[in-house]
Amino acid sequence: MNDILCEQLHITELHREQQNSKAAMPSKFQVFRGQGLSMEAFEKMKKTKGELMSFNNFLSTSRDREISFKTFARPAAFDANTVGILFIMNIDTAICTASSTPFVNVKDIGFYDDQEEEILFSTHTIFRIDRIERIEDKHTDRLWQVNLTLAGNQDDDFNKLTAHLREEFTWTTGWSRFGDILIRVGESAKAAHLIELLLEKATSDRNRANYNHQLGKVYNSMGEYSKALSSYERALEIWKIALPPNHPDLAASYNNIGTVYNNMGEYSKALSSYERALEIWNIALPPNHPDLASSYNNIGEVYRNMGEYSKALSSHERSLEIREIALPPNHPDLAVSYNNIGNVYTNMGEYSKALSYYEKAQEIFQKSLPSNHPNLASSYNSIGLVYDNMGEYSKALSSYERSLEIQKIALPSNHPDLATSYNNIGMVYDNMGEYSKALSWYERSLEILKIALPPNHPGFAQSYNNIGCMHRDMGEYSKALSYFEKAQDILKKSLPPNHPHIALVKRNIELLKKKM
Repeated sequence: MNDILCEQLHITELHREQQNSKAAMPSKFQVFRGQGLSMEAFEKMKKTKGELMSFNNFLSTSRDREISFKTFARPAAFDANTVGILFIMNIDTAICTASSTPFVNVKDIGFYDDQEEEILFSTHTIFRIDRIERIEDKHTDRLWQVNLTLAGNQDDDFNKLTAHLREEFTWTTGWSRFGDILIRVGESAKAAHLIELLLEKATSDRNRANYNHQLGKVYNSMGEYSKALSSYERALEIWKIALPPNHPDLAASYNNIGTVYNNMGEYSKALSSYERALEIWNIALPPNHPDLASSYNNIGEVYRNMGEYSKALSSHERSLEIREIALPPNHPDLAVSYNNIGNVYTNMGEYSKALSYYEKAQEIFQKSLPSNHPNLASSYNSIGLVYDNMGEYSKALSSYERSLEIQKIALPSNHPDLATSYNNIGMVYDNMGEYSKALSWYERSLEILKIALPPNHPGFAQSYNNIGCMHRDMGEYSKALSYFEKAQDILKKSLPPNHPHIALVKRNIELLKKKM
């Protein structure tokens, strides 16, 4: 990342040359890229045919197929750890908007000079996967061709989404904007490293506040909640001095602090922060601004976690109303709203309604996000939960395993979302009567929670309760009682007294004591 920063001026100059390069290119042409890809990554790619993909770095391609194939793709096929891939990319310059200049012709400075005819694509240029087929070769069966088409404004939904995302990033510039893009596409570790470097080089309070705010987002997405809270609070302290009391940036800060408290299970603190943010945004913003939708969404999540489902549903529906007015139809935030409304219906036991909302969410996520984005994992997880509750255990297990597959790629190994997936897979085995398997998954979940969350987080109570149920069903009543009591102690400290989870654990203890 340091090298990328040092190359900023050089890259900027390449971008300035792009208009001239495009003028010299035919309106439609092909470029090629040969490379090795791990078997795991290739198997995932095969499942995403017809979907969008992006390369997360500046992308070197060639107009010469033979160089790409013989020098890069074919040798990779003989590496035991990779398959050889020849990407064939179809480029139509007419689909690129005036503000979107994703490639530059650098044939005179490439390694192979004029022979290679190198075309350099900008970071996060988006392609659609058209076709994946094997290349016949008598010496190997690990050689594949992947046909891609540059995505652009020939796709109305794609164009609207791109335009809206550009608007979302207007407050940031240069490398700060690149950090925001990395966060958006789920590259949290890269974003953290970049923003930490920017923070070290910051010379103004404004930049220090902005970078701390961004860093808070990254740490929150990585499950490092204490670091996220510290970063957000540093940003807030600067903004309190520099900004008027009803400035939208202050609201954003309170909102994000609320999100961290929510993730830490401190729901009353979360609600207080969210309500402070909403108070400011109601003064500072027009009534259908997307930030207001985020505020209502977050308040809805706190109410759901507190077991107040009617209040949660009302807040989420208000959020969805605003987003349907303010956002393009395939924006990921719309999918978040659909997913969260589905979660409330799941909690209320209305599974068919929940599944309908989850499927809407997943359809948008698949169109608008990279295939290994954490939000897609959440979508599969939610659908799995509905199938589990409906007794369709094989479908539930399949969804949970797909969620876990994405999370293992996209998230740190001790992220709380991984604990959720392990717990949910355990629940399926529990419902199928395979108690030893269920117990193993529940214990893996608990191991992560002990690393990732504060000791009185409600997530521990769910974990202890589930492990207690396994010991009960296996006839180990004293162990079961110990776990149920641990769950009860945490719930009494962390949730309101009328929360349904408290009643559930209390009933488990009462029934167990009758058996003892």
